[in-house]
Amino acid sequence: MQNSPELDDNSQKREGKLRRHFSIRINMFFFATFLLFSTLIIKLAYIQFVEGPQLKAQKDDATQVPLYIPPVRGNIYDVKGAPIATSRSTETLFMQLSKDDTHESLLRTAKTLEMVFAKYGAKTTEPLKAEDIFNLMDTFFTYEGGERAPKDYFYSPRRIKTNLTKEEIAYISEHRDELPGLDISEESVREYEEDPNKQVAVQLVGYLRKFSGVTGTDKKGTLADFYRNKNEEGYEDREFVGVDGLEFMYQDVLRGVNGKKVYPVNANNQIIGDPEITYPVKGQNLYLTIDRDVQLAAQNAIKDTLATLQKSNKKYEKDGNNAKMGYAVAMEVDTGRVVAMASYPDYMPSDWDNMTDQKYMSIMNLIPNGAIRDRRINSQDEKLLARSASSLVPLGSTIKPLSVLLGLREGLFGPNDTYYDSGEMRFGKDGSGVVHNSEPHGSQLLTPSKAIEVSSNTFMAKMIGLNLYERYTYYQNKGTTPLDVWDKYMKAFGLGVSTESGLPFESVGIRDYKDDTSSSTQSVLVMSSFGQGGKYTTLQLAQYATMLANRGNRMKPLFVDKITTYDNKVVHTYKDDVKVLNTEKFTDQQWNTVISGMKSGVEGFDDFPISFARKTGTSQSFIAGRRDLNNAVFVTFAPVEKPKLAIAVVVPEGGYGRYGAAPIARKIYDAYFGFKPKTDQTSGTTGTAGAAGAGTTGGGQGTAGAAGTGAGTTGTGQQKVDGVTRVNP
Repeated sequence: MQNSPELDDNSQKREGKLRRHFSIRINMFFFATFLLFSTLIIKLAYIQFVEGPQLKAQKDDATQVPLYIPPVRGNIYDVKGAPIATSRSTETLFMQLSKDDTHESLLRTAKTLEMVFAKYGAKTTEPLKAEDIFNLMDTFFTYEGGERAPKDYFYSPRRIKTNLTKEEIAYISEHRDELPGLDISEESVREYEEDPNKQVAVQLVGYLRKFSGVTGTDKKGTLADFYRNKNEEGYEDREFVGVDGLEFMYQDVLRGVNGKKVYPVNANNQIIGDPEITYPVKGQNLYLTIDRDVQLAAQNAIKDTLATLQKSNKKYEKDGNNAKMGYAVAMEVDTGRVVAMASYPDYMPSDWDNMTDQKYMSIMNLIPNGAIRDRRINSQDEKLLARSASSLVPLGSTIKPLSVLLGLREGLFGPNDTYYDSGEMRFGKDGSGVVHNSEPHGSQLLTPSKAIEVSSNTFMAKMIGLNLYERYTYYQNKGTTPLDVWDKYMKAFGLGVSTESGLPFESVGIRDYKDDTSSSTQSVLVMSSFGQGGKYTTLQLAQYATMLANRGNRMKPLFVDKITTYDNKVVHTYKDDVKVLNTEKFTDQQWNTVISGMKSGVEGFDDFPISFARKTGTSQSFIAGRRDLNNAVFVTFAPVEKPKLAIAVVVPEGGYGRYGAAPIARKIYDAYFGFKPKTDQTSGTTGTAGAAGAGTTGGGQGTAGAAGTGAGTTGTGQQKVDGVTRVNP
């Protein structure tokens, strides 16, 4: 049977329609495929060219880990090169874990090291056992269920042993193939004088603590402000940093520049390649202005004077029976270089090694530098502390040269004006206020110069305190007050403002004359005129004495003579730092009036061989109702004709300045100028230092200085010191 033409035509139409539909599907498929591939290519191109650099940086950050290498800290020496704080280089063994390490391989290494340490290590310490060494590798800790997991990042090196001997280093270096992962690195250990009697300026130098301890405990203040961003400079938690004194003040200079090891690590924090190493640069050295001999003389003088005061039954010395601490600062007049800064008693810097709470409590009140800030006696008895004077004391009569300068320049009196001192001066509307002299010296007419010499409280109270107050209207018309005038002079001479020494935690003192709201302005000015209006630091007092000596220049205190590189190349000297903070102008007559009055008698200076100016002070501290807290204060400079050194001494509760402070200054002078103490003049021996002396009993020829003659026990002679003739008594 044949198909009809109509059926054949329909079949062909259906077949053609199917082909067209198939062609459309194929085209759609290829188009969809094209779109997918196009999108993929565009995305890949975007990742490669747009996101590529950022992703690459993220990859590098994630797979490269820097490990910082702390540098060897610079040393601190005195002005002559005697070591004060030094860094001893030591070799330390570290273990660097690897992805190939196993429990068995690490245990083999530990057993090998046990043998090496026992055979080649120092015999003064117990050698480490394999178990101890394995634990120091710090490889794994165990969960409660028994599962082990990495305890720390593998790339963090483990310290195994420090202070390696040469033999240990040699063996480990020769057997590196057998001891994979071991690395010997140089570290520094801070060392100080071990003899407590030879320690130099402990509180001035300061101390070190681990960086992690500083940042972990000091949340605010000077330390936190300084160290807050130090992690960005490569500080490691395990390195030691300065936290007080010059160690802190010159942290960046002493520290040097850290090195760095950059390890490639995988996602499991395992090292997968060799590190890139940048070696550290050693810190620079400080040569201080401190003279070790002068510093030790100051420290020992305070110690000896305190011992004398504590056991004395003499009329004036026994007033200092309760004295337990003392402070002294010696400063060169023309430059501000501090040759001695004593804060006694001090402590052992090595106490900071393995510090405990109990040890800290035992030295807590010894740590602050009492020459620049408030400090109490070293006691944990709160009641005793509350009844004891601090290191900040009123200046007493040492303020009188400045009081007279103020009176002269403000026109309160002239250089030759006189005041009749009866020993008592009353003030106030009803005359209830009374001022007495600390020691009776008889009724007499006093010039300003003589008033300083005999230390007249009544002269200061009437001629400065009351006269200043009585000009209230005059000053008010000039837009100020008498109290502001007093404050201006105090600050001009460094009292109540920073000395700008740069030392951390320095106090600006306490201006009681500004803070006292319970007393009248008249009473405040009267009390301030003879030294009971403020409390200041010994460094401030030394800066003030220096200003009297050089006639008006307030010098910035300097503590560093020079800075050198680790190989002793000088990179900085004190000459770049000498700075006059401010200058006060007075006439020569005004200066001469004041300085000529600075010649009162003092203990220990009867045989002093050069001219010197001085002012003693006996100030009172009123604490917990006690009125018997007399503080010994003393300022001096020498030689008068060409001043070179100024000294300030403060002994809280030391009694009279003449007995409790002046003998300390004398011993500082002896050490600085090279004078021999009077006690060295024994029968038939040499005379005073630097000059000729008697030879044997009956007479003899001296050796040092000019020729001298003598007989019996002592000799005489002369020597030039800074242009001033020094005569041996």
